[in-house]
Amino acid sequence: MRTIAIAILFSALAGPAFAQAHTHGATPDAPGLSKTMDDMMPQPSDPPSVRAQKEAHMAMMKAMNVPLTGDADVDFVRGMIPHHQGAIDMARIELQYGKDPEVRKMAEKIIADQEREIAEMKAWLAKRGK
Repeated sequence: MRTIAIAILFSALAGPAFAQAHTHGATPDAPGLSKTMDDMMPQPSDPPSVRAQKEAHMAMMKAMNVPLTGDADVDFVRGMIPHHQGAIDMARIELQYGKDPEVRKMAEKIIADQEREIAEMKAWLAKRGK
């Protein structure tokens, strides 16, 4: 799990540079990162729930790649909005495909909490004209 988190962080921070290097056949600095990135891509052979999770994850990663301003507060909030939206999207996938009542309840709570927090973050940005 930690390796995937590091890969996700790396891809969010170095996505464009990595994509360019990867496209041109260069070897990424982190061993195994290319395979990890390939494993995250939706495949036609994936079961529907897996494909949906991968698509949601990729959309979140793309949306999190916001230009950084140097204002740590603004940068944090701007990055967290798509992160929270990704959690909402994944929770909705759980509600579509999941069966366990306890996990479905968690997903419902995540949706409510994350929607509220997104609204708070957007209000915070609006107050600052960002």
